[in-house]
Amino acid sequence: MKGIKENLQEIQSTLPENVTLVAVSKTKPIADLQEAYDAGQRVFGENKIQEMVAKYDELPKDIQWHMIGHLQSNKVKYMAHFVDLIHGVDSFKTLKEIDKQAKKHNRVINCLLQARIAKEDTKFGLPFSEIEAILASDELKELQNIKVVGLMGMATFTDNQEQLEEEFSSLSSFFNQNKKTYPDLTILSMGMSGDYELAIKNGSNMVRIGSSIFGVRNYIA
Repeated sequence: MKGIKENLQEIQSTLPENVTLVAVSKTKPIADLQEAYDAGQRVFGENKIQEMVAKYDELPKDIQWHMIGHLQSNKVKYMAHFVDLIHGVDSFKTLKEIDKQAKKHNRVINCLLQARIAKEDTKFGLPFSEIEAILASDELKELQNIKVVGLMGMATFTDNQEQLEEEFSSLSSFFNQNKKTYPDLTILSMGMSGDYELAIKNGSNMVRIGSSIFGVRNYIA
């Protein structure tokens, strides 16, 4: 069985230079993250704020922490002093809360707007029309302590490659169309352990990979 270091090196060797690897470390113990850190990994993704805060306190401070789970705005305050990028922002109300909490720490927090591209009802996210409305709004310009730096999408959980291709390419072309108007949009985060190669082929420059690095996740019931 290969270790975390070998897994990381193997994945890194397949990624184009412009693609950022977010190591999804949710539910994994500090020792596993430290092992990935020692192998050179600096970007980690968590989906629960309390867990991310606990890990932030224990681990080296040059780690970039990404919040990748669905965000409850009442919890933003716990991570506002250190979070580097928030992936799953799917309402203007949440952007306002992030801005408010970032201001308290005199920081600008980078955010990705989450687009709904999956055919499943379970996935969060905004329709393209709402993303366009947020990007064009005067209210967004008033938020000085956040910066919308890109878009994020989660494809349907399926083996159907054609469907995945369609979902990824729809977000990719929407992203390319909008970054002409909004040059701050530089990150397109899509692709996970099972589908990241296809996501990269369709223009993703940030992938969120967990089980292929750390092994299968142990969920505690």
